[in-house]
Amino acid sequence: MRLLHTSDWHLGRSFHGVGLLDAQRAYLRHLVQVVQEHDVDTLLVSGDIYDRALPAPDTVTALDDALVALLDTGTTVVLSAGNHDSARRLGFGSRIMSRLGLHIATDVGSIGAPILLDDVAIHPLPYLEPAVVAEPLGATERTHAAVMRAAMDRVRDCAIGDRRVVMAHAFVAGATTSDSERDVSVGGLGVVPVEVFDDIDYVALGHLHRPQVVRDHVRYSGAPMAFSFSEAGQVKSSVLVDLDSGEQSLIPTPVHRPVARLRGELEQLLDDPALDHAEDAWCEVTLTDAIQPVGAMERIRVRFPHTLALGFDGPARTGAQVSYAQRLRARGDVDICCDFVDHVRSRPADEAEHALLQEGIAAVQIDRARADDEGIAAIGGEAREGVA
Repeated sequence: MRLLHTSDWHLGRSFHGVGLLDAQRAYLRHLVQVVQEHDVDTLLVSGDIYDRALPAPDTVTALDDALVALLDTGTTVVLSAGNHDSARRLGFGSRIMSRLGLHIATDVGSIGAPILLDDVAIHPLPYLEPAVVAEPLGATERTHAAVMRAAMDRVRDCAIGDRRVVMAHAFVAGATTSDSERDVSVGGLGVVPVEVFDDIDYVALGHLHRPQVVRDHVRYSGAPMAFSFSEAGQVKSSVLVDLDSGEQSLIPTPVHRPVARLRGELEQLLDDPALDHAEDAWCEVTLTDAIQPVGAMERIRVRFPHTLALGFDGPARTGAQVSYAQRLRARGDVDICCDFVDHVRSRPADEAEHALLQEGIAAVQIDRARADDEGIAAIGGEAREGVA
């Protein structure tokens, strides 16, 4: 059994205002070629197929075209919902499409009922929002660790198949994030211990965009392209997994346009021959001039025409106020609420108040999911820069 592990396509996403759909179509065509050339039996996509719950029509068409081409190769395709996907919309027609070799996992009720391919049981787990799924799964707590344990208990209770593959969309302990993801590790509540996946033959993770190995049998494929400047220098790839031999190899994905981070004084950046590689890249430029240059963006774009972000970090910026986005980075909803409480009354929230705020936020999440009729994967909302 040969698997190709991918995740976090985020179809329809933009990069600092530049649409990525053409690059994403090219990636999907590349994926079809890889499936054909490597005789892939099953393609796994571990969540965040779309970038938003309501994808644009041309984005839906791009996915439709890709799935038709993939199924025409004879491979089986398994998709699971991520926090950016609308479970109800993504899962429409899934029972019919499963007869054609396209399996779409969006329903928590399907956990423990795997897709059996020869002797391999594939368990695709949709994104598990604790506030929504803790009760249906019988979890003891409303945390990511607790709901994943409950889901994995159902996986282990299933005796189908000699080998087991699990697809999950989560932040597993030991992994590293980047700026294009929402940090779900705040306070430890978002972290899933890797031991939850012990005794599984292969765990195909999604949610984090950096490709990485957590354990030999547990890894993130990463996103197929960079979605933030913090991913500059990363080699994006898909993971080819041979279950029979246990071998795993990386298949690099095509680079539509590289990303680069440049830092220095304006004249230095314009004259440095070592920066030739960035002339065709999407660039984030930070100028360190003592005095902010006049017309800096226009001058930078003469050499680096695809510059999308320009910042200043010279001596004159020392002590400058931290932006609102920077203050909120890597902080969860409960932490932000506690900060507000501390601000308005000059006293931090105590343990009981912290628990009450956490309970209230969980109730709002449940109500939002029910009101939107989007199912479990709706929590996470619309795409925005800096969100996984």
